[in-house]
Amino acid sequence: MTRPRPTTIVDAPRLSKKLGVDLVLASETLQYTGSFKFRAAYNVASNVSQTHIITASSGNFGQAIAYACALFKKRCTVVMPATAPRIKVNAVREYGAEVDLVDLKKKGRLERLGELAKQFPEAYVASPYDDPLVIEGNASLAKELFALGLDLDFIIAPIGGGGLTSGLVKAVKQSGKKIEVLAAEPALSNDAAESFRAGHIVSLPDESNTIADGARVLRMGDSNWEILSQGLAGVIEVSEEQIMEGVRLLFGLANLKAEPTGALALGAVLAEPDRFKAKRVCCVISGGNADPALYAKLIEGI
Repeated sequence: MTRPRPTTIVDAPRLSKKLGVDLVLASETLQYTGSFKFRAAYNVASNVSQTHIITASSGNFGQAIAYACALFKKRCTVVMPATAPRIKVNAVREYGAEVDLVDLKKKGRLERLGELAKQFPEAYVASPYDDPLVIEGNASLAKELFALGLDLDFIIAPIGGGGLTSGLVKAVKQSGKKIEVLAAEPALSNDAAESFRAGHIVSLPDESNTIADGARVLRMGDSNWEILSQGLAGVIEVSEEQIMEGVRLLFGLANLKAEPTGALALGAVLAEPDRFKAKRVCCVISGGNADPALYAKLIEGI
């Protein structure tokens, strides 16, 4: 049976030298379905008894749960924004799932997910982030880093709903290691940063148009907030230009193709360079499912 692949550790001396940071890249771009989401999806599909799983996703969790369901011969329905990258919509369908496209100007994807949950009461409703099975699946990434004996000061990972960072924080806490976990978030979609400033979950009124489409969420999950509010070292807000520069630097100096959301962690280093000088920093490159046309524009002129 297919299981999640170990993360790919990339040493990037040229990039480290340019940034003045002792950098380690934990790339999930070669994970099944192209992102870390397969870790969570596999854990969900392999542990729930239901034979039909429904979810809402901008793309990466949709692909991951579609493939995981195919492995366990389960039906899968994924609610996706009509504006989701075609490469992600097509991939979800190719893995065998049904895609339910929703016009976000008329209806939110969570609203549509609620409708489907009523239509299919026997189905398991899987959150891409707010689910103990998701958090547990994502924690496996940190455990792999620990097993490699990497002496880290920081782990930086993208945050949308908070599933990945929750898993990392939980794993670090269980290990007893003195590693700070930081979340990297688009400044245009900064509900997590606002939540930490307020001391409670803050919801955004509308999905943003950040280039990091995997982080376009209105609020983080309740389960995630419970973990992150007690263990996350902070949230770094990353500008659109810093996200784009992260994509370009990963391509040019580390030979890695990352989608914009996947470049958020490196964007966080660009946003607060002095914080990481001479520190051992692991940036989680969360996925590589970039829209080809957009990606070509981003790296043009390197």
